Amino acid sequence: MRIPVSALVLAVAVWPAGCGFHPPLPETVPRPSEVLNFGTLYQQNCSACHGRDGSDGPAIDLANPEYEALIDDATLRKWIAVGMPETQMPAFAQSNGGMLTDAQVNAIVAGMRRAWSRPNAFSGAVPPPYAQTTGGDAQRGAKTYQERCAICHANSRQQIASPAYLALVGDQSLRSFIIAGSPDIGQPDWHHDSQDGNAAAPLSAQEVNNVIAYLASQRSAAANVSGNSPSPAAVDK
Repeated sequence: MRIPVSALVLAVAVWPAGCGFHPPLPETVPRPSEVLNFGTLYQQNCSACHGRDGSDGPAIDLANPEYEALIDDATLRKWIAVGMPETQMPAFAQSNGGMLTDAQVNAIVAGMRRAWSRPNAFSGAVPPPYAQTTGGDAQRGAKTYQERCAICHANSRQQIASPAYLALVGDQSLRSFIIAGSPDIGQPDWHHDSQDGNAAAPLSAQEVNNVIAYLASQRSAAANVSGNSPSPAAVDK
């Protein structure tokens, strides 16, 4: 007697179940919107510009404890969610055309704080405010720049007064670099900035404003000559 092939297939399928055999269930893969792990979110969305570990990237050093102390949660969350004006920092929140939920934006902010914030990052000193609240004097800023900045930035790799560089970096990014420094490239903060390494008084808030006004004037002059607006700026976040 020939047994139909269909009957054999059915017997094979039923037999393991009758012996208490249960095939393994497939692993549950979370939806992209459900991922809340900081490491995963940072590597997928931030590391290309800010470096794998928050530094050594083309954008600002997020692993710098002084930068973490300078910017508050609300501002940090805003830059991530809606993007940063005059920069290449895009909007990441879904509500602004990005891919991240509000919970994921919050997870990135909280993760940055856990990873890179340090108590008393400024060693008791009070920095100038993150956001500029008063105007600056470009002429006085030029003098401060020559006295406090030019000795390091006159070489071919760090000519920050060059219109070509300033076309790529906005005023808030400049301010963040001046105040918090950038340890990954050896840039000192406002408190330790000095001429050829000798001790000097910290830059005052007004001196920071003035230097930024001077640098902005170099950018504006180049834009007026070329008839073009400056290009998008480097990422601050």
